[in-house]
Amino acid sequence: MKSKSLFLLLLLSVFAAKAQNNASLVVQGKSDHTISRHIYGHFSEHLGRCIYDGFWVDPSLNVPKKDRIRLDVVEALKKIHVPNLRWPGGCFADEYHWRDGIGPRDQRPKMVNTNWGGVTEDNSFGTHEFLELCELLQCEPYVSANVGSGTVEEMAKWVEYLNFDGVSPMSKLRKENGHETPWKVSFWGVGNESWGCGGNMTPAFYADQYRRYATYARNYAGAPLKKIASGANDFDYNWTETCMKQIPLHMLWGLTLHYYTVPGNWGKKGSATSFSEKEYFTTMKKCLAMDPLVTKHSAIMDKYDPEKKVSLVVDEWGIWTDVEPGTNPGFLYQQNSLRDALIAGSTLNIFNNHSDRVRMANLAQTVNVLQAIILTDKEKMLLTPTYHVFDLYKVHMDAEYLPILVNSPKYKVEGEEIPAVNVSASRDSSGAVHISFVNLNPSQKITVTTQLQDVNWKGVTGQVLTSAKVTDVNTFEQPNKIHIEKFAGAKKQGDNLIVELPAESVVVLELK
Repeated sequence: MKSKSLFLLLLLSVFAAKAQNNASLVVQGKSDHTISRHIYGHFSEHLGRCIYDGFWVDPSLNVPKKDRIRLDVVEALKKIHVPNLRWPGGCFADEYHWRDGIGPRDQRPKMVNTNWGGVTEDNSFGTHEFLELCELLQCEPYVSANVGSGTVEEMAKWVEYLNFDGVSPMSKLRKENGHETPWKVSFWGVGNESWGCGGNMTPAFYADQYRRYATYARNYAGAPLKKIASGANDFDYNWTETCMKQIPLHMLWGLTLHYYTVPGNWGKKGSATSFSEKEYFTTMKKCLAMDPLVTKHSAIMDKYDPEKKVSLVVDEWGIWTDVEPGTNPGFLYQQNSLRDALIAGSTLNIFNNHSDRVRMANLAQTVNVLQAIILTDKEKMLLTPTYHVFDLYKVHMDAEYLPILVNSPKYKVEGEEIPAVNVSASRDSSGAVHISFVNLNPSQKITVTTQLQDVNWKGVTGQVLTSAKVTDVNTFEQPNKIHIEKFAGAKKQGDNLIVELPAESVVVLELK
């Protein structure tokens, strides 16, 4: 194994970048695991206009609907094969009491959303509505249970209500509310951000709470649970260490990690649409910090779980900027630029390359909030540049992971540097190989020379996402300014693949 690695390093040195605009890549043709489709999950919290006025609209709105679920949004998400949807939060999850959101809508109690804008919600979108949405999306629901202000009994009864097919008070109540058969929901988050808005707990206290809650969240017939513990906030490695040490592995399917790319700081995050090259560079440097972050948390998990049975679940990630001027600061509505698409492509490449441990992730958030993939304005709807990255990358879902070695030129600004190119690769069930490239350099194209080991291919096709400026956005007046186009910059040269990556671009190739 060591000699093989040395050989690959020698190959890289042969192809080493001689100039600023040259890169080299080796794609190894075999691995021992697949890239889980659940890495491409999404997150929809009761926050701003994500649920209400996003998925769940006023009955009078002149758009296609089922009940009040907006169907053009549903169809767009089905196109990118959304694998799972996380709900109801986020911070909202730990003040949400599920029984307030079932039964006749006109009898449901109203509540104040104290986390996000202090608005009053009527609870018209609850458990049944969420699960109907997931059925329309043909995706798996990922439910976050209330640990911060809830009880063990409350979570246990919710699991029973959703999953039990026998005779019990909760199954009887479910049937009375119009759903005869159980939904059999597998993914359950036991609290959210328990280190912060989910209770301000210490890791040791949370680990004990998790053991209690997880004990009474039962596996019913045909519905084994995948229980996910509330993990660390970005660089809090002690939280991961404590949870892995104190929670028995058989009680864990996954452990979460939250990390946001914040261009500035939490007091002044920076604009979504107006930023200098220096600000762009700093943002991309923070985005790429996801790689060492996942590496270090995974190494801690490896100490207690060398067989990698427990998944690292990055169920909140994305860029977080200042809200759009004139909008409610508690609604977290921000525009979505080409910069955000490059963040999405780079982050998904990182997850793919750590897919032996990262088996689930959720972009924050789906509609009208943070790094949204869809924006709406009454009847209007647009797909953001980030949406198009998910459309390009869906080829990696459940495909065989192919290890890579990259030698990238540096992108340099004011004496600092980051790798200009990041890559991931996979082989699908038909034998086609897909390689996703991101060029972060906003002003230089880069030529990538790629050697493919144990890969038989005759031709290459591709698609590209780019624009004139990293600040470019799609608007309701110009919804298709940034869109996917055919890519003709890749060719076979002998046994090698030569790719001319445009500046500031995401490129996905298919080799057959």
